[in-house]
Amino acid sequence: MSEFSPAEAEARKKAVFDSMSPRRQKHILKKGYEEWDPFQEPQDPIDIRKDKTKRTTQTLVREFLQTRKLEEYSNEYGRGAFEICLGIINNDERFKGMYEFSCWYYDLLKKEGHES
Repeated sequence: MSEFSPAEAEARKKAVFDSMSPRRQKHILKKGYEEWDPFQEPQDPIDIRKDKTKRTTQTLVREFLQTRKLEEYSNEYGRGAFEICLGIINNDERFKGMYEFSCWYYDLLKKEGHES
């Protein structure tokens, strides 16, 4: 939006918003109209998106699974690791909740003397 003056950018933003379906407008309002930028650059494709350590989801999952013994995990286990990895990298609230709950539960078990 930096290409336009602030007034022009706001007028264009309102025009885009007004042209949307009511359902889509509701979605934007739920997330916050002020933070919404209809002119932002698209994100990288999922297959080349990287996390803060500059690793792709494929690399992270491969590194994680290499720390496990082959007989300790199944395809479902690997698929679960990949899904949560992708969700965390994409900053998906659902996966952030799963991750934070898992960390909290691990700490709870440890604090109460249970081995997981």
